[in-house]
Amino acid sequence: QVHLVESGGGLVQAGGSLRLSCAASERTFSSYAMGWFRQAPGKEREFVAAIRWSGGVTYYADSVKGRFTIARDNAKNTAYQQMNSLKPEDTTVYYCAARTRLAINITTPTYDYWGQGTQVTVSS
Repeated sequence: QVHLVESGGGLVQAGGSLRLSCAASERTFSSYAMGWFRQAPGKEREFVAAIRWSGGVTYYADSVKGRFTIARDNAKNTAYQQMNSLKPEDTTVYYCAARTRLAINITTPTYDYWGQGTQVTVSS
């Protein structure tokens, strides 16, 4: 069982930045692809960004491309999401997820472990 713990959420003004962190309990973290998703109340969880196990390949949703950057530090068992130029429509709960595969994927069913989520609120 892999435990994922997100941190770094909070309240920020439009145009501001936040960095989310996702700490994993497993030393095999380096074997997992990681993803960030978000979910607003009453809506389906949507893909935001993903990174391959090695960190060499990343993929982003069109809505965040150029503003968000996913990264990982396998030595620290931690994934990150740097969020710049935040917009009010980015307000929601963000979840990190681990996929016990090396390759990235953008669909939620392909991820095996999920964190508890962290709230991001962007004021206008």
